[in-house]
Amino acid sequence: MGAIVGRTEELQVLSDIKKTPEAELVAVHGRRRVGKTYLVRSIFEKEIVFEISGLHNASLQEQLEHFKDCLSKTARKKKLPIPETWLQAFQQLIRALPPGTAKSKKVVFFDEFPWLDSPRSGFMPAFENFWNSWACRQKNLIVIICGSAASWMIRKIVNNSGALHNRLTRQIRLLPFSLAETEQFFRAQAIKLDRYQVLQLYMAMGGVPQYLKQVKRGESAVQAIDRICFTRGGYLSNEFSNLYCSLFDSAQPHIRIVKALAQKPSGLTRNAIIDMLRLSSGGGITQILDELTESGFIKSYIPFGKTVKNSIYKLTDEYSLFYLKFIAPNKYSGKSTWIKLFNTSSWKSWSSYAFEAICQKHLEQLKAALGISGIHTRESIWRAAAPTPARQDAQIDLVIDRNDRCINLFEMKFSSSQFVISKSYRTTLFNKRELFIETTGTKKTVFTGFMTTFGVKNADDYAGLIQHQLTMDILFRPAESSV
Repeated sequence: MGAIVGRTEELQVLSDIKKTPEAELVAVHGRRRVGKTYLVRSIFEKEIVFEISGLHNASLQEQLEHFKDCLSKTARKKKLPIPETWLQAFQQLIRALPPGTAKSKKVVFFDEFPWLDSPRSGFMPAFENFWNSWACRQKNLIVIICGSAASWMIRKIVNNSGALHNRLTRQIRLLPFSLAETEQFFRAQAIKLDRYQVLQLYMAMGGVPQYLKQVKRGESAVQAIDRICFTRGGYLSNEFSNLYCSLFDSAQPHIRIVKALAQKPSGLTRNAIIDMLRLSSGGGITQILDELTESGFIKSYIPFGKTVKNSIYKLTDEYSLFYLKFIAPNKYSGKSTWIKLFNTSSWKSWSSYAFEAICQKHLEQLKAALGISGIHTRESIWRAAAPTPARQDAQIDLVIDRNDRCINLFEMKFSSSQFVISKSYRTTLFNKRELFIETTGTKKTVFTGFMTTFGVKNADDYAGLIQHQLTMDILFRPAESSV
């Protein structure tokens, strides 16, 4: 298999597993198309002795027949009987594993593990018995379970309160690529794009490797987005429903919340979501929000000076944001749709929110650029109503509260050239800073900073107001350089 881009920490964990003297039970979870299977196969290509990938929405009989077919490759027997239960299936697996399991590291790999656990199938008790009664005593056995349904993996495996409680030896949550890894990925594919172009692609599809793989050499970001997202049969033109339905058994409530958050880029509280969608305030909404958070689609932020009950939820998945804003309303417009939409006022407005979300995901790089990587910080957002009609309401989407008695307030601006601060915007900035100090009562030193694509053209004219000016280049720094 090809070379792996990025994934430094994950590679180290998986490499260490090869050297341990004990059996290992490893959980790898992350969203669809993020590269979980590719990572496992790349590292353990020679060690895998049995592999099965669960079938989506398949019956118990279909899953067991599929298990038999996969086991036949390991046992090299064409006429293995189809097991009647999962307990029988795991006994067949134990008998089929080669004697070499006791002499060198071997891997048993369950891909799309949650799909194997169909209703009333008895899969989980059988797997728990397989691990506890036999596999955990095989010192050279590595059992890897992998799943896209992150919430299921967290609930049933990582936080298992039954027979697998505390049995997991390692877990890896595989996230989409950072901007640095995305740039590295394109270089590995011999795709030459400057950082502004890479950033545009990231805003539309995030750092999901399988999505990025669709970009062709010689295309601009606009051309690639048009072909991949808007042409008939484009890879991402219909990914949205497939994405959520593959992760959640009943995906419609999740999709409704995602669509509601897409309409409010500044975010919604839990109560606002309930009111907007006319939902029950019971535990169901809490579980859905938790599942969307664990799966990496939304994120909760605690407003500055507030508590958890005041949390604001934002949709942070780049592809979902882009799909709901542009792809869904223009699905049947065909080729050249994005070429027409690109650079419209609607796109410029949306791109500011998308850029903010990306900056918030790259806080390590931002802190490194400020020289505060070693300082404990708390990141939040802040909103306040104007105390008088003569003042303006204010909102700050990134507040970095530092333990060295300083606070950074960041403005994030996406533009195709250097950003220019107008006199009226200067008044807005001053109002935000003063209103923040007044309403929070902070005694800390407050710095105002800018994160832009190409810098602030007239920053020197407002040196007393702007203390930090950062460009998109710092977002492309590898995470390790932020330590």
